[in-house]
Amino acid sequence: MPESDTWTPNARQRSRLIELRQWANALAPNQSKWRAKGQYFHTADEAYLRFLVQEEQRVIEIGCGTGNLLAALKPRYGVGLDLSPAMIQIAAESHPDLHFFVLDAENTQALGTIQNLGPFDVILLDSTLGFLSDIQQFLIQLSPLCHQDTRLVITSHSYLWEPLFALGTLLRLRLSAPPITWLRLGDIENLLKLGGFETVKQESRLISPYRFLGIGSLFNRFIATLPFIQKAGFRHYLVARPIPKTENTHALSASVVIPCRNERGNVEAAVKRLPIFCQDLEIIFVEGNSEDSTWDEILRVQKLYANRKISTLKQPGTGKGDAVRAAFEAANGDILIILDADLTVPPEDIPKFHDAIASGQGEFINGSRMIYGMEDGAMRFLNRIANHFFAKVFSYLLNQTYTDTLCGTKVLRRTHYQAISMNRTYFGDFDPFGDFDLIFGAAKLNLRVVEIPIRYASRLYGTTQISRFRHGLLLCRMVIFAWRKLKAL
Repeated sequence: MPESDTWTPNARQRSRLIELRQWANALAPNQSKWRAKGQYFHTADEAYLRFLVQEEQRVIEIGCGTGNLLAALKPRYGVGLDLSPAMIQIAAESHPDLHFFVLDAENTQALGTIQNLGPFDVILLDSTLGFLSDIQQFLIQLSPLCHQDTRLVITSHSYLWEPLFALGTLLRLRLSAPPITWLRLGDIENLLKLGGFETVKQESRLISPYRFLGIGSLFNRFIATLPFIQKAGFRHYLVARPIPKTENTHALSASVVIPCRNERGNVEAAVKRLPIFCQDLEIIFVEGNSEDSTWDEILRVQKLYANRKISTLKQPGTGKGDAVRAAFEAANGDILIILDADLTVPPEDIPKFHDAIASGQGEFINGSRMIYGMEDGAMRFLNRIANHFFAKVFSYLLNQTYTDTLCGTKVLRRTHYQAISMNRTYFGDFDPFGDFDLIFGAAKLNLRVVEIPIRYASRLYGTTQISRFRHGLLLCRMVIFAWRKLKAL
């Protein structure tokens, strides 16, 4: 695909473009040799990018070189762009199932010629930003390649390592390159905002660029990912999404799932107190082998409130997680909402959750009981301390801020839940509550998390089904599990 003849770079851009193209063309025949010298780094780098980018997606890599990374991500449809004809020739010969084009990404007209190939699920910029003359303008012109769920995946090297990289170049331990812009993560986040994107999450990894008989590998996997130490990592990874446009929040339908076990006294109150906050609102009661007459009460309420769209089902297995999954599979709403039947999260607050996700403010909405004050007796003191502790730990593990991972009210789009369900094999069936199945799944999909504070109320009927110590041990197991699956890759 030829470049446009109408774009006219200024003298400085033209000189920079010529320098980069000459460098890349000269490098192309020897890139495999340089890659072999840094084989450990490239293997570790690709492994984490495969974690960030799901297989079978539509992926475009801008600055693709010889296409090895793009191929490693196993896209359903892959496009690679590079300004070097020599690089693109090697890429096309090495990966005939992918699509490669010679194109200067800062050429607005040339980039516009590939818009018909999009939109893409992932736009990959692997160490690309530092080579650009005008990063802000470049990011702005990516908009036509995006849909609302597109993820921009950016890698860069930490500016703290610049002197060591310069030394490595002198010692011919790494590839020489034209001068680049060394960007802090804060710089990238600011440029993204100016370009119409917002950061979803970021991570620094890799302190040792070499295996060192396995010692470097063990250090990178188990030590370099620990809090504080990870800030010294020389490789930055950042995931961003397009800043969403405001939608008609009432146009999206919703399914409110209410898992019930021994909650007979709360069933009617849940229906009476839940506002009609969208044009198509479905309520799904899931009964879980109650020892009282909860199921009979659900059927009575369904008949009594025939003007409300109420569905009922009995869960096939045990545990809240099983109940939620069964109801989500049966739900018809665009947005899926969990409301615990104990009503300690006020049903009157549910419209806030719906509006937050329908307007695009977030893609995974989590309730937080830890911001406002609580009613007396709503949560025991030790439980409150444990919730604060685990929130800090999981914020570190998930690279997004959580103040309360155990609040039962969680909201997401049905399309995102279906993606989590399809990707569930990565984590397995590990969570009887269902909270972490959704939280970890949202993290794996790089969904934008937003928390909504609620005023946590005391139970008016029944007793809690949470055991402080038994479930506390389960949470400790979750921490280890999450660290292994999300950090020690």
